[in-house]
Amino acid sequence: MTAMNWLAVYPEIFLLVMACVVALADLFVTDPKRTPTHVLTLLTLVALAGMHWVSFNEGETSYAMNRMVVTDPMGHLLALFATIAVAVTLVYARPYAESREMLKGELYTLSLFSLLGISIMVSGNNLLTLYLGLEVMSLSLYSLVALRRDHAQSTEAAMKYFVLGALASGFLLYGMSMMYGATGSLDLGAIFDAIGKGDVNRQVLVFGLVFIVSGLAFKLGAVPFHMWLPDVYQGAPTAATLMIAGAPKIAAFGMLIRLLVDGMLGLAVDWQQMFVVLAVCSLLVGNLAAIAQTNLKRMLAYSTIAQMGFLLLGLLAGVVNGNTLSAANAYSSSMFYIITYVLTTLGTFGLIMLMARSGFEAEEIRDLSGLHRRSPVLAAVMGIFMFSLAGVPPMVGFYAKLAVLQALVSTNDPLHLYLAIFAVVMSLIGAFYYLRVVKAMYFDEPHDTSPIVTPTGARTVLSLNGAAILLLGVLPGGLMAMCAQAIVKALAT
Repeated sequence: MTAMNWLAVYPEIFLLVMACVVALADLFVTDPKRTPTHVLTLLTLVALAGMHWVSFNEGETSYAMNRMVVTDPMGHLLALFATIAVAVTLVYARPYAESREMLKGELYTLSLFSLLGISIMVSGNNLLTLYLGLEVMSLSLYSLVALRRDHAQSTEAAMKYFVLGALASGFLLYGMSMMYGATGSLDLGAIFDAIGKGDVNRQVLVFGLVFIVSGLAFKLGAVPFHMWLPDVYQGAPTAATLMIAGAPKIAAFGMLIRLLVDGMLGLAVDWQQMFVVLAVCSLLVGNLAAIAQTNLKRMLAYSTIAQMGFLLLGLLAGVVNGNTLSAANAYSSSMFYIITYVLTTLGTFGLIMLMARSGFEAEEIRDLSGLHRRSPVLAAVMGIFMFSLAGVPPMVGFYAKLAVLQALVSTNDPLHLYLAIFAVVMSLIGAFYYLRVVKAMYFDEPHDTSPIVTPTGARTVLSLNGAAILLLGVLPGGLMAMCAQAIVKALAT
């Protein structure tokens, strides 16, 4: 049994060991470009992705560590894409970090530890395990934001992120303590059974649920728990911004499914009502506030808020009048949405980093003016990302939005139909600020005519990133089938 326990978490053990090896190896690296550290980290991530891919294809579900951990296809698929997100982020971040004296071993070590926290979050089957995973990830991200210690804006962003993050963790922990008090267990399976039997104090359960949903909404950046997002996205070094905007969103989705679906599906009526409010407010505030932004990173922060509203729409369509027939369709659509959103976000912030140079941050929308004259390839790739975020076919963003809307409409619930119509109207408003970026790149006169010099590796990854967004939009079936398979297996257990 002990051997089974260790085998179930071998990707996480491998990641922990390699994070320590990278930290120690970097002490002996004298190369200012940190090439050995960079290569060792990327090799670690490639090997880790391979482990998750093999385990996903095996399709088995098993419990380990006294049922504190569950290894299933959903956990492996989410961890796989989180690993890809961290690897791509580090490729984009290297030239950016080098010109800002951020290219240190800590950048790589903290990134690996944040990924370890994410891996724990998507495979936790116990309230304590999930919370520990969240803290490992969050503490690493706070440190990454503050990596430029001599930069006042970054330090301020780190403080805001830390204080509000601690508040959200407190909400989550308090909600979990209420859940434990009501059900007498930290195990998600036991909580599910206790709620199903109905022999627990429902008022205490719902009170705890409110705090848990609040904590999760903070991690997603949903209104009204979005206050930190624009300031942290703008103030943090772009490398750290992408580390927050990418893989942690996948982790938040995984934790949300584990807590609310695996553990508290019996309370779906209550948490889905909260999601209605969160989704509507996020779509409204995110899209309207983004229109007023001239800073590209701040605009993308409000865009994230709106995108998370769309994600929540998919999640609130899982249970209709106590019927869970539409659950697999709704949750797999949301899973597809979050994965494709993260892949698109990697490219948008990656391009901002590639355009930045020593002493200059390409953070304003006007910094992209006339980009197609300076670099047609970068302009075309950024155009693909903007069209995808706006939901314009044939980009994958269109199919992702369509999948969520289909999940809503197929329930035949009048409220869901109204929400779908509202989401379409908000998407039309959102298209304005995305297309404004495209307009700046192709129709405005360039403020800077100097050629853009980008490292070959980062430029290649950016091109592949853009191609993936286009290809997944034309052929979304493969990824959608993987998401459906993962969710069905998760619901079955």
